[in-house]
Amino acid sequence: MRRKSNWLVHIILIVACFLVMFPIVFAVIKATQTRAAVLSPSLVPGDALLTNIRQVWFNANLGMFMRNSLIISLAVTIGKTLLSLFAGMAIVYFRYPGRNVIFVFILFTLMLPTEVLIVPLFDLISQQPPESFAEFWMWFRNPRQVLFEPGPFGFGWSNTYLAVIMPFLASATGVFLFRQHFLSIPTSLADAARIDGAGPVRFLWQILVPMSANTIGALAVIQFVYMWNQYIWPRLIIQREEFQVVQVGLNLIIGTGEGVEWGYVMAGAIITLIPPLLVFAMLQEQFNKGFALSSEK
Repeated sequence: MRRKSNWLVHIILIVACFLVMFPIVFAVIKATQTRAAVLSPSLVPGDALLTNIRQVWFNANLGMFMRNSLIISLAVTIGKTLLSLFAGMAIVYFRYPGRNVIFVFILFTLMLPTEVLIVPLFDLISQQPPESFAEFWMWFRNPRQVLFEPGPFGFGWSNTYLAVIMPFLASATGVFLFRQHFLSIPTSLADAARIDGAGPVRFLWQILVPMSANTIGALAVIQFVYMWNQYIWPRLIIQREEFQVVQVGLNLIIGTGEGVEWGYVMAGAIITLIPPLLVFAMLQEQFNKGFALSSEK
């Protein structure tokens, strides 16, 4: 009876794996077919894979889109990890009034839906900064305008990398992960480092960072994949194609021309999977251990 139940479990798992893998297998097969065969129900692999990759890489500018996404994803991943490290350390190892209140306010940002933030964030990023301090002071000295009316000034970062990088550098999730991890580290280490003359920065880089490699790896994987898959915000804030990200680029490939070259699109979709898979493969051990530690706490 037990052997039969094991066979049933294995069959269910095989079917589940097949269902999960089928979209990827389907995309790979269609990426190898010609334009005439890609719209047919045939799942026989063709010989047009290299042609489709060459066309989507050069003619559809997929290489440019992937370069932009890589720059943005790496910048956000590195910047967000560093800011989360510093914030987690400041909350755990520094004594000052209201630090728990600050942490609660940081957690409150997790409850704000992205849709609520898009319009004011768009105004802040896209509007031009004041031309002079006098212009800013004319607006700022009116309390009613400051409190109840939208600000007329912004950063003027539309159609730049900064427009996509800066809004995502702060992370309540990262601060929470590092705070919980630092709380599990004995405070005697901080006292010993202080006695030995180590300052906060030296304590962070020589003690906390080596002990937080798994948490750093887990956060880096999550943030890189999250930024690589960004679509809505880059679509809104970036109108120039040379600064656009890869997910929007794939959509532009679908929307260009009289007919959609689905072989090109499928080849592009397969290529865009490679960077996140490489990052996950390199940090897989740290990712698994980081979340294993989090679940134990």
